Amino acid sequence: MTESIPARLTARRLLAHGVILAICLWSVYLWNMTAPGLRDRAGNLKGTDFLHFYTLGSLALARDGSDLYNLRAQAELAANRVPAAAGIEYLPLYPPQVSLLFAPFARLSYAWALAAWLAVSASIYFVCCYALWRACPHLNDRKITVLFLALAFPAFWHVIVWGQSSSLALACFTASFFALRAKREFVAGLALGCLIFKPQLALGAAVVFVFAFRWRVIAGAILSSWLELLVAALYYGFSPTRAWMRALLKVRDQLPLFEPRLYQTHCLRTFWAMLIPWLSISFALYLISALIVCVLLVSCWRSQLSLSLRFSALLFASVLMAPHLTVYDLVILAPAFLLTSDSILGELRRGSWHLAPLLYAAFVLPLLGPLARWTHLQLTVPVMAVILYEIWRSARNRNFPSLESGSKEEA
Repeated sequence: MTESIPARLTARRLLAHGVILAICLWSVYLWNMTAPGLRDRAGNLKGTDFLHFYTLGSLALARDGSDLYNLRAQAELAANRVPAAAGIEYLPLYPPQVSLLFAPFARLSYAWALAAWLAVSASIYFVCCYALWRACPHLNDRKITVLFLALAFPAFWHVIVWGQSSSLALACFTASFFALRAKREFVAGLALGCLIFKPQLALGAAVVFVFAFRWRVIAGAILSSWLELLVAALYYGFSPTRAWMRALLKVRDQLPLFEPRLYQTHCLRTFWAMLIPWLSISFALYLISALIVCVLLVSCWRSQLSLSLRFSALLFASVLMAPHLTVYDLVILAPAFLLTSDSILGELRRGSWHLAPLLYAAFVLPLLGPLARWTHLQLTVPVMAVILYEIWRSARNRNFPSLESGSKEEA
């Protein structure tokens, strides 16, 4: 009998794959970054998106809230502070409090600020991964494998390459998981509410906790999100917050500028937009598929699956439902990979053999994302959808009673 797919995915082989992938990815990164000056060997500004955060931080230092949503003014400021960035423009869509977070970095030169931010971002990522690994009893004896797979995670690599802020979103989700685990729903809501700086990532959580009637989670999320906006209002006044809301309402008219590389996005909306050339049809398909994801997610959350699997379902659904999600935002799936893998080795065991290759595919497929530029098919999206379906099916097959009719054991 030929060797089965699950048998091929042994810990030793996964370790070997992680080591090889990590070496390849980080060798390319180091080779690219060792080019002299602030431009890499491909001619792009090092840190790419960090320039936008650096510019926002510079506006915060000057207490200039009037230009937080002025694209031209920010491009001029960026070119003045970082001459190598001349001609680069970013559509300003982050809420005003983000500029306050990056104000300390804007006191440094761009090169030093980028180095400091990348160190902070990487530290957040590895602290989250370490905490989650400690919460996975069936992975505790595989720490070296987990370490190299964490290093090789393409989404984390993209976070560093782009100089993005997605590690903060990972921290929010990780904190909410541990709060739910400790049965502190209000604290979990406080953590999720901090996602107001990337509100598209909170859509899945909003759906599941509203339909699951978790009012303490919802109250905590509303409180922390409003507190974030209040801090910015106390610093700048309310005008920038109103300008941010107006900018969000106009984003659909500026999609080409907002999503210049559609092939680097990984959500249902852009999946259909790349596949179907008619906007109205692709958007309708997005709404229908997102509704199906909502139903599966709510069903998973009301089942008696462990919190680990329910939270993994939440993360995959959050990625799929997000109206906009670039490759670096896939870093929020790090808890899902760890928690689902632990469940495969634990509560699911033999009935979950099909989940292992699906997780493997979801892990590596972001590397092939640029192929969608020509194929118009982003493979990560259907794979993540199948993973969500399989988690839902595992709950159905085991005939768990719903939380409404049974005892509430977790969160």
